Amino acid sequence: IYAALVNKATIALYEGAPNTSGFCEFIQDAKVTMLGVVPSLVKAWRSSDAVNDFDWTSIRCFSSTGECSNAQDMFWLMTQAGYAPVIEYCGGTEIGGGYITGTMVQPATPSTFSTPTMGLDLVIVDQQGLTADSGEVFLVPPSIGLTTTLINGKHHEVYYESTPTGPAGQTLRRHGDEMCRLPGGYFQAQGRADDTMNLGGIKISSVEIERVLNTHEQIQETAAVAIPPADGGPECLVVYAVLEPSTDPETPNDLSELGTELQTLITDNLNPLFRVHEVRIIESLPRTASNKIMRRTLRDTYGEHEPSNPSVLT
Repeated sequence: IYAALVNKATIALYEGAPNTSGFCEFIQDAKVTMLGVVPSLVKAWRSSDAVNDFDWTSIRCFSSTGECSNAQDMFWLMTQAGYAPVIEYCGGTEIGGGYITGTMVQPATPSTFSTPTMGLDLVIVDQQGLTADSGEVFLVPPSIGLTTTLINGKHHEVYYESTPTGPAGQTLRRHGDEMCRLPGGYFQAQGRADDTMNLGGIKISSVEIERVLNTHEQIQETAAVAIPPADGGPECLVVYAVLEPSTDPETPNDLSELGTELQTLITDNLNPLFRVHEVRIIESLPRTASNKIMRRTLRDTYGEHEPSNPSVLT
């Protein structure tokens, strides 16, 4: 809002669901020139053909943020407005804006970033704490937008404790994203590195999702993890579930019903935009010696082998 007003721009507001043809018609009639999107919305437009009947040639560029995007979806979006570029932007409230972006003065490819934002720099670190082309991204302070305190939390513990040092000995700040440096100076987001996931452009912790799912009478415990699709795009919610000993679904119908009921719990108690991609029934969750659930292990091994019991697809 501030950026629009300081540049004397007009902000167009629409009342209603943005995944409908009504919203797409509004973009045409208001002659919007810069359209902000989240990748899940673009995927919905593409699958429903909601844009087909409208003229979006007034759009000069798109801005995409909130979650990882899919290159094919973003290329499709560009074609709806005469190949207007999509400016990818990633950041957060706690840093006062973004830390990596695209621009209108650099070559761009769909679903990639081209530069750290002005006033910030970043370092990508692997699991050994060494700088790398793929791994967890850390910010290099200082920067004017970075928080200095955390309400009801320990600021230093959250953002600085146990972080590696930068290549020049800098103190680094944790942000929680995975990033990959591509040839040609581009970057691509790989999802979250911690137990926070990004669903429909909204950050939520695994614990919040698990707390809701564990209220189901057939569930003993769960682990919720976000899995990036092989072809890129928004993270998919995968739930690993341990059933109560008295529960033994034997038929595909039983498993399907369980998946539907877990989705209903999330829809009713958290957010209808959070969609369960898959539920996997397992005998026990991997844990550390201190009994903490090893969600990273579940993420890292997803896809390597099928669980002994059937998956529940929803």
